[in-house]
Amino acid sequence: MTKHITILTFIILAIFSCQNSVIAQAPEAVKATFQKMYPGENDPDWHKDDHGNYESHFKIDGIKYRADFSKNGQWIETETSIDKDDLPKAIKEKIKADYDDEEITEVEKVEHHSKGTFYDVEFKRKGKNKDVEFRANGDIING
Repeated sequence: MTKHITILTFIILAIFSCQNSVIAQAPEAVKATFQKMYPGENDPDWHKDDHGNYESHFKIDGIKYRADFSKNGQWIETETSIDKDDLPKAIKEKIKADYDDEEITEVEKVEHHSKGTFYDVEFKRKGKNKDVEFRANGDIING
């Protein structure tokens, strides 16, 4: 009996977690802002994050993007994965000087509503990876 309750609990939790992260549609305000920013892109995959924001996943010319919007349609940021070789020279030099012995797990170019353009470099760490945000000139913006 306890085994059945454990399995049932797991199934219920899985259903609720899926409902929270994946949604069929975004609100009209979100979709309107998305269309203004990315005209012609008509098939984004919409997800809702843990903060109640809406994430759109889409491709333009074969490049994957993720754009985030608040529930009232305000644009938050757009991210795209890039190769570490495509980082600006100043960032590569800063990484070589300060993080040379660390493994990079992900690199993204980010356009943010208040921070502007920056590069998010994720370094592998035991437990939780560390994200460092760089300006193109190599300055670190997230301390």
